[in-house]
Formats: sequence, structure tokens, C-alpha cells
Amino acid sequence: MKISPHFLLGVVAALLVPGFVSAQLSISAGPTKPITLVVDAAPGSSNDAFARTIGKRLHETLGQPVVIDNKPSAGGIIANSLVAKATPDGYTLVLLSTTFTTVAATRASLPYDPIRSFRPVARLATGPMLVAVAADSPYKTIQDLVNAAKAQPGKLNYGTSGVGGINHFAAELLMGAADIKMTQVPYKDISLAIRDMIGGQVQVVLSSAATVLPHVANGRVRALAVTTSQRSSVVPALPSTEQAGYTGSACELWWGVLAPAGTPTAVVDRLNTEINKILDEAEMKAFFLKAGAEAAPMKAVEFEQFIASEVSRWKKIAAAVDIRAE
Repeated sequence: MKISPHFLLGVVAALLVPGFVSAQLSISAGPTKPITLVVDAAPGSSNDAFARTIGKRLHETLGQPVVIDNKPSAGGIIANSLVAKATPDGYTLVLLSTTFTTVAATRASLPYDPIRSFRPVARLATGPMLVAVAADSPYKTIQDLVNAAKAQPGKLNYGTSGVGGINHFAAELLMGAADIKMTQVPYKDISLAIRDMIGGQVQVVLSSAATVLPHVANGRVRALAVTTSQRSSVVPALPSTEQAGYTGSACELWWGVLAPAGTPTAVVDRLNTEINKILDEAEMKAFFLKAGAEAAPMKAVEFEQFIASEVSRWKKIAAAVDIRAE
């Protein structure tokens, strides 16, 4: 049989397209090598725990190991940059959280474009932030805290993980909704802020349920409210700040997986389908709930739209209250 030169040229051209072979194999015959899941946080963090749990299940369903590569840095910039430059074949992914969008909203320049450098693959979960005070604080309710802040504008201190982080944004939303003023004390890590809150150096911290609840359990911290629009299944006994009358204070955390821009749609859809199946498992839902979140799957295109809307939202808020990361 005579093979047309045009056919051979077409095959060669296809093979030269980055990720063509591996992308096709990923769909038709399953992954042929390990997948690297880069995490923008250190071991022991909620991002790391979510990555290892999802990675274990993907290993079981896809038949290839998922290697967790921790690249902690301020705002996750190192991890994000690494994945943005990776071959777009589905074998290098990044697991990140809400901070990805707040950093995009507050930094004038980044080594990647938060929208054009990535293809969103799957949202994993969402979760509330908690308004927390020390266990020996005089504030028993969110109303107590707001009343004290109104009586002494700027005197109460709140700890954050840094200027422009999600803890900072959450506090700004609450202050705007409640018409109060508190003073930010930025830390390198939110755990340091909670330590100082327990010690009395700062009076309040807004942080994830995963970070706050262990301190509530050991009796050192009191949680006053969640920052979601309604009560959360994570801590159903706590009122939400919106329900307490502070309209506009809602701030929800999220976690998700992104791939480099240019990753074929077939690869993204395959990964999205497999991850969403995992998120629907009762065991996985229970895992997230215990970790302070709720499984919240989306189709890839929905997640892409969600991230774009989050970046836009935080940019508007950053401009309104003049949040600029250094």
C-alpha cells in the first residue's frame, strides 16, 4: 500500500504539537507515567492534605502514581509559576486555593497571568472562615465584638497572614459591613497570628475552619461566627455574619486544581470527570467535612468562569479599600 506524503507530513506535524502523544494516550489508554500535583503550601496544610487524599484516589482510578510536590511560598507564586511553564499534557497540575485569586487582585505584576496561563480542571471544595477570639476574651458573640470595635475605633487588632491575603480581605468585608474599624497586624503565617491572639497581642483572627477548630477543641479559642451567607454544615451551631445582620460580609474559601494553558480539552474533561466522581463518594465528603470544608464539584468550564469572577470581585474590593500587596 502506497502512503501519501501528505499523510506522513500530517502525522509528523501532529507529533510535534506539545503534549499531543501523551494527551491522546491519557484519554485512549490511560496515563502512561506518574502525574505531578504541585501544592502551593507546606506539608500539614489543608492544601497539602487535600492534595494527598485526592492524589491517592486518582492513583487508584487512573492506575498511575500522583506525586505531591510541595512548593510553599508567599501567595503560592512559586508553585503557580512552575505549573504555568509546564508542558500542557495533563501530567503536571497545581492544587491551590482562594489566595490564588486574592494575590492576582493585589499584585501589580506576577510571573504568570492568572487567567491566560492556566486551564481550570476541577473545583474540589468550599469552606467557611471563622471569626475567632481567645477563649478568655470578653466577646461571647459577634455582636459583642462589633459593639466593642464601634466603641473604640481602631483600638482592636486583628491578625492576618499578610497584606492582601484572604484573612485580610475577610476582615475588610466584615469591617465594611459592620461599619467598624480595627487595625491589621500582618504575620508570615496565620498560625502565628492565632498564637498571639491566644496570648492577647491581637484580639481577633478570621481564618479557615481547619485552622481554627483544633484550637476551639482544646479550649484556647472561641469561634463567634462563620463568614458564609448561611450557616455552614462544617460548624452548624455557629451563626453566619450575614445572618447576624452584616450584609456584604460573606467570604468563602475554595480549593481547586489547575493545569497549564494549552492542555487539551479532552485531557481536562477526563481529569474533571475522574475528580468529580471521587468528590461524590461518601467517604470523600466525610473527609472534607472533618477538614473544615464541603465537597463542591464543578464542570471545568464552570470552574473557569468561577475563577474569573473571583479575580474580578477581589480586584474591585481591593480598589475600594486600597489593598496593595508589597
